[in-house]
Amino acid sequence: MAEGIKLAVNGTLMRGLALNTNLLAVGAEFLCETATTPDYRLWSIDDIHPAMVRVSDGGVAVALEVWQVPPAGLVQVLLQEPPGLSIGKVTLATGETVLGVLGEPVLCEGQREISAYGGWRSYYGSLQRESQPQPQRSQTP
Repeated sequence: MAEGIKLAVNGTLMRGLALNTNLLAVGAEFLCETATTPDYRLWSIDDIHPAMVRVSDGGVAVALEVWQVPPAGLVQVLLQEPPGLSIGKVTLATGETVLGVLGEPVLCEGQREISAYGGWRSYYGSLQRESQPQPQRSQTP
């Protein structure tokens, strides 16, 4: 891709997750996995998708992916994002500032904070492990 806009994604737009096809459909190209500077907090919105918010204190580094998106495709991707998510500037661990998906603070009210997991993929994986049936242990008389 000759020109494009770098977009940092921290949830369901990531490779292999529910909305990744929205990026692929507009010809976006995966660039790298990285993290933010430790200036963000992360919430699970009904365990469907995350919302990342920049904070002035108590932030963590959030794992994310950076994609290069054709300018014409960026609007299409954004229009397909869940309500309450928007685009803003995100600072990567490298110090580079790129556009990224952020959550409106009001969206996070009453939701589970998942910052301690360090990212959506880690949190979502923990949900998958919890939902798997555990083997029954045999009891000896």
